[in-house]
Amino acid sequence: MQRSTILLPGVEAPDFTLKATPDQAVSLSDFRGRPIVLAFYPADWSPVCGDQMSVYNQILDEFRTHDAQLLAISTDGVWCHLAFARDRRLGFPLLADFEPKGAVGRAYGAYDDKEGVCERALFVIDGDGRIAWSYLSPSGVNPGADGILAALERLRPDEPRQTRPRQQETHP
Repeated sequence: MQRSTILLPGVEAPDFTLKATPDQAVSLSDFRGRPIVLAFYPADWSPVCGDQMSVYNQILDEFRTHDAQLLAISTDGVWCHLAFARDRRLGFPLLADFEPKGAVGRAYGAYDDKEGVCERALFVIDGDGRIAWSYLSPSGVNPGADGILAALERLRPDEPRQTRPRQQETHP
């Protein structure tokens, strides 16, 4: 089986608009100016995908400390996403790359034509809309969040280092 070639760091992230609910669409450009984590995954109800999304849900506060927005994308429809999100109590949008099927996954090089699903691919996009980090995981492996968090940490602006105040010299 030939693996996809996902978009690499430095490339401008393709914009998209996908349904999050039957009457609400989300665009990548809605979040311009802040980091975005895109998590492509094969299917809502598969065990590995369920575990992966649950891990991200558990660490949402860590994403928020970086002002990052998590968006998860699969080819499942919005009704499937709504049921899955409710069942897992997910606190982030699941976007339906449903019609045309896999169009956004293809744009990111994260679509498996043979299986007809998104691959398990992760992207961190900086506030300027450029891919800062990407990773393609084997389909049956939960990639966790370490790579995402490290990439988000690298996006943080260098904070000025605090210097210790010099002690006053005393003269006799």
